[in-house]
Formats: sequence, structure tokens, C-alpha cells
Amino acid sequence: MDIRLHKNARTTPAIRRELQASTLPTKVLAAQYNLSRLTVRKWRRRDGVEDALHRPHRLSTTLSPAQEVLVVALRETVLLPLDDLLVVTREFIHPKASRSALDRCLRRHGVSNLKPLIPQEADATKRPVKTFKDYEPGFVHVDVKYLPQMPDEDRRRYLFAAIDRATRWVYVEILDDKSAASASGFLERLIAKAPFALSKILTDNGKAFTDRFCVTGERAPTGQHRFDQVCTQHVIEHRLIKPRTPQTNGLVERFNGRIAEVLATTRVDSALSLEQTISRYVQVYNQHILKKALGHIAPIQALKERAQKRPELFNRRV
Repeated sequence: MDIRLHKNARTTPAIRRELQASTLPTKVLAAQYNLSRLTVRKWRRRDGVEDALHRPHRLSTTLSPAQEVLVVALRETVLLPLDDLLVVTREFIHPKASRSALDRCLRRHGVSNLKPLIPQEADATKRPVKTFKDYEPGFVHVDVKYLPQMPDEDRRRYLFAAIDRATRWVYVEILDDKSAASASGFLERLIAKAPFALSKILTDNGKAFTDRFCVTGERAPTGQHRFDQVCTQHVIEHRLIKPRTPQTNGLVERFNGRIAEVLATTRVDSALSLEQTISRYVQVYNQHILKKALGHIAPIQALKERAQKRPELFNRRV
């Protein structure tokens, strides 16, 4: 039979039974067994001989049970590292959450280790995913996604997002449609607000970005599309992903997935609150979330480091 016994216990279960069965005074028993009177009294008051649990009766945590459920769900679905999860938790769930408390929460729920949570590829013969080579700032991935329609809106709007491959800096806009005019306008404003000069743009084959596909099928882009014209005007190379290979543009696709997770776990009930939620997350993403691909620094810090090394690539101070 297993008995719970502390590793530093001065008494054995047999001695404890003798103390409980004895009628001698506490002072005599303490001298006889070379124990303190406090220890003798403690075991004479108890019925069993096992050590009590040393875990606190009340856990010290600032997260409510509902907030812990949200934190665990974020950990399991978005697979955020502890520091990234802490930033998101403070911004959207509990502003006073500490790193140690968040770590204890993950341990209690069995999700402290990320590796078991990452889905394993079943097909061992599948080609490994290629990693990006070391690009300079200016190679930007662009994509557009649907946004949920709010109660005070008569139709859905669209999120245009651009992310720099080298620094992971993100720029977004919410527009009314995904037309070529909207896409080209977004690109113009991106060029104006990016701290670096854009050299390459990678997009999918949507009609907002290219005329590669028409009623007769696939063809070579004519260069007359409004998005292509803006690229030509600013000497930017416009690259298109291969058809039916969205993983090529996976950098911005993953960011859009994070936006979807944020909206799914945040109370958003109007067009204004939708815009504010996305704006806050983009600010947190750019300035606070540490990226493993960047050596565990935030995009803003990566921009500053690149600007010091290659100032000629930047058109304004970061």
C-alpha cells in the first residue's frame, strides 16, 4: 500500500501510530522520540498517518475560470508561445495578467508544452516546406479577406493586409469592396506609409490584383491592370503565386488567420468596435509580439535594427 510521506519527514508511519496510541504526556513522548512538542501534538490530533497535501487550498491567480478557458483555447488553436500569449492576454483578456500566473495556468491545464499541440504531418513522403531566405525589407506579401458583417452594417467589408517578409511589419486597411480600384488605392497608401521602399509585391491571382485570368482562361498578365500600373509607376516587381497554391502566400494568410481568431474571441458588435479591435491587435503585433523568425524580437525592433544596418533602404525614420 502506498503512503503519502514527505521526503524530509522526521517520523515514520509506525512512530506516528505509537504517538496516537500512547497515553503518556506530550513532554515525555517528545523526549522519548527526540521530537518537538509541536510535532507530537500534531500527530496525536490526527486520525491518519499520511502527510497532508502541501498544495495551497486556494490558488493565487488573477484570471477567472472563463478567462482561463479563453487563454487555453488561444494556446491550443493559435499555438502562441508564452510571451506572445502574454501580450494578447494583457491586451484583450486581462490587462494585469503576469507571465508567471499565465505559465501556471497553462501548466494546470496541461498545455504548457507547445510541441504536443502542433499537428504532426502523417505523410512522411511529403516534401518539406521551404523556409524564406534572408530578404531585405521591401518584399511585401499582400492579401484580402472577408470580415464578418456587423449589426449596423448593410454588407460585409474587406480587410486588406500587407506584411513585410524580412521584418514581419504589418499594415492593414478595412475597405468597402475588393475591386481593382480598392486594391490599387491600398497599394498607394501602403507605399506612402511604409518606412522602407517597396521592391517586390507578392499577391494571389484575384481580380483585385491581376488580369491573369479572364473568361477565356489563364493568360500572361497584360500589365494594364490598375494594381500593375501602380507597381510599374513606383518600380515595384509584382509577383503572382502559382494557381491553387495559397501556401506560397502563407505569411499573410497566417496573419489573416490570427485576425479571425481575435475576432472570434472578442466581443465585437459594431463597425467601429470591429475597426478598433483590428487596429489594437495590429499595434500589439507590430510593437509587442516577439517573433521566433526574427530572433524573438518584435517587428518594430526588427525595423530599427535593419534601418541601422541598411539606412539606404528606408525613406523615413522608424
